[in-house]
Amino acid sequence: MAKLKGFEFWRRTLNEANFVVAPMVDQSELAWRLLSRRHGAQLCYTPMLHAQVFVRDANYRRENLYNEVCEEDRPLITQFCANDPEVFVQAALLAQDYCDAVDLNLGCPQMIAKRGHYGVFLQDEWELLEKMVRLANEKLSVPITCKIRVFKEMEKTVRYAQMLERAGCQLLTVHGRTKDQKGAMTGIASWEHIKAVRKAVNIPVFANGNIQHLSDVERCIQETGVQGVMSAEGNLHNPALFEGRSPPVWEMAEEYLEVVKQHPPCTLSYVRAHLFKLWHHSLQIHQDLREDLAKMKTLEGLADVSKQLRLRCQEEIAKGKDMEEKESGLPFPHWICQPYVRPAPKEPVANGNSQSSEVKKTVCQKRALEDSDGAPDTLSKNKQKKRSRNPNKNFCPEQKPKYIKCEQCGNPKGNKCVFNLCRGCCKKKAYKEVADCPSHGLKFKTKAEKLKAEQEEKKEDSATETKSSSPPQPLLDLRTELQEQSKAQLPR
Repeated sequence: MAKLKGFEFWRRTLNEANFVVAPMVDQSELAWRLLSRRHGAQLCYTPMLHAQVFVRDANYRRENLYNEVCEEDRPLITQFCANDPEVFVQAALLAQDYCDAVDLNLGCPQMIAKRGHYGVFLQDEWELLEKMVRLANEKLSVPITCKIRVFKEMEKTVRYAQMLERAGCQLLTVHGRTKDQKGAMTGIASWEHIKAVRKAVNIPVFANGNIQHLSDVERCIQETGVQGVMSAEGNLHNPALFEGRSPPVWEMAEEYLEVVKQHPPCTLSYVRAHLFKLWHHSLQIHQDLREDLAKMKTLEGLADVSKQLRLRCQEEIAKGKDMEEKESGLPFPHWICQPYVRPAPKEPVANGNSQSSEVKKTVCQKRALEDSDGAPDTLSKNKQKKRSRNPNKNFCPEQKPKYIKCEQCGNPKGNKCVFNLCRGCCKKKAYKEVADCPSHGLKFKTKAEKLKAEQEEKKEDSATETKSSSPPQPLLDLRTELQEQSKAQLPR
């Protein structure tokens, strides 16, 4: 059967999906995808997978894709992050039999993506991206799709999308935020950019950004003309978003835990993270249970904390506290599934450039924390925790030890490495040259010599056995001589 393309792929394979659950690292696992499908989701993505790890590690493949095969979980798109065309295609070939399409992540803005040189940090390398998409389109038996973020310039965003389409992308998801719109600076996604892309390309387009309710989905499709709408955070706080419902949190939490039990194994940290998202607003009130949820080490323990939260919420309902919730600023009582709205950074009025720069620094600065005396502390909360565990911990950058870099890759080298390399580079060099490095615990030379000694010992043993099976030569000569002497002494 010929590979379907563009709108034909969207109609026949994806069944004209409008409601899409986004790829979310450690969050869009099988159990969550199944829960979302029960409540209106028509298409799901796997969590983002690392192409290089997927190629080299069979356990990673099993745990993140092969073991999650389920008839109910289709259509499904597998997403990879990659920066090498060959590696990306190898990973995609290993995954294509377990999904309906392969997606290239070009939208992740996190620092780990910057360090790994993938996601949105590839958006200026058009030649590389064109090669990756074109090669995947030629080699794979399933369509290749892409998820991108926009540039500030609408025209550049449109040219970017058209380049990916020419390379062979069969479906494009456009997140209407730029590379810098993340965390506290997330802001509002630009549907105008998405609309411009939709008009400029001849492949299906999904929109991502500003989706908190079903009404947002319908309005986005109407205003931008896209084929589908993708939700990430909105879905995490309310899995019934695509149904247009806002059910009690415990209803979704209990159903999710039931799905987890039906489809083991599910990593406990994933389950805990989902419960934190679902119960987010309630945990701001019941701080003691927040601590309990963070400490639990079993699925039963997490379920018990969720049950306690349900009982407390039902007590509040019985006491008529649901009317008081309007004062909290939430549209619904805290025990109802509802979106989490990030607080917008303050934007003080700036009259001049110098003041503007000071304002920017203030916005980006970490909030001051207070110690027991009420005095501001310059350390972040995370560093304060480290200081409490180790009072002698030093956080001064000037006094931190300066590490010598590895001669090959630039990572810190081993202090006593015989090659002046980091462990990874040292291992490759020691293996190639059959050498030892005591600093990194590498013993290729020692093992080789030991193996050689064992082989020589075996040879000696086999030679000894051969000699012992027949009489020694000197003994034979002695016997012959004695026999001749005895013959000579006989009377004639």
